[in-house]
Amino acid sequence: SEKKQKHFLFSFNNNIGSGASEVPLSGYLTCYDPPKASVIYVSAPGDSCCNPLSMGSIKKMVEGEISGIYVLSLMIGKSVIQDTENGFFMDVNEQVSMVCTQLAQDPKLKGGYNAMGFSQGGQFLRAVAQRCPSPPMKNLISIGGQHQGVYGLPRCPGESSHICDMIRKALNSGAYTDLVQKHLVQAQYWHDPLNDDLYKKHSLFLADINQERAVNETYKKNLQLLEKFVMVKFLQDTVVDPVDTEWFGFLKTGQAKETETLQESVLYKEDRLGLAAMEKAGKLVFLSTEGDHLQFTREWFTAHLLPFLH
Repeated sequence: SEKKQKHFLFSFNNNIGSGASEVPLSGYLTCYDPPKASVIYVSAPGDSCCNPLSMGSIKKMVEGEISGIYVLSLMIGKSVIQDTENGFFMDVNEQVSMVCTQLAQDPKLKGGYNAMGFSQGGQFLRAVAQRCPSPPMKNLISIGGQHQGVYGLPRCPGESSHICDMIRKALNSGAYTDLVQKHLVQAQYWHDPLNDDLYKKHSLFLADINQERAVNETYKKNLQLLEKFVMVKFLQDTVVDPVDTEWFGFLKTGQAKETETLQESVLYKEDRLGLAAMEKAGKLVFLSTEGDHLQFTREWFTAHLLPFLH
């Protein structure tokens, strides 16, 4: 008899911890059965596809939980160094296009896959779902993703902190200039509530996938093809500002203190992306966990997220 397919995709960005340890993580992973296979795409600031302390550790954990999984890592660039740098400096739209092409060309994924994105990988994978319905993404799990962008870069963990200092200066001086938008990943999901017109006009990535300029009915239709869209928020997050963005909320337009939930936003009330319809259909899942950005235990991961990968 035909075996049930098990496909899933991870994207890890910034840092993730298991227990007391803390290691940098990034990547996208798709899996299926039979035979079980995985594809990893890395776009993390400060990490690469092939770091044994990050993607390698997650790969082993998943292999331990789902027997027979095969993991294939996709390098964005010609070397580990380029792969790492692209998490900071490669046009996000180009990264998404590259991932779509690679997924479409893999015959093992034609039946569909589940997707999991860590940090900025959450919104990047959502772009894949909206723009590239083939092969079909079944479930999308966003762990600490910034779906309404960020308006601050309060802390950049790990060895890349000096790069983040440079990025912060660039964002503060001109996030929506052509030069910064085209060459700085974090600028492409920078959302300034005090300059809403600039954001909507010049944001090359986030404003597009969030239907800020116009409603792309294809994006809306494709996102609603998901069976589940799971969003995980970290209650003590010191990296993402505002943390509400991890549940698709954000700062109210025109000021930078008061926040609003997804359900209070124009995006939801006008259902420009289909999220209201998805919630009505039971497709949106909001999870939260104690801890800082991407800090959780293996036990929590297994109990709360693995069920969406089967």
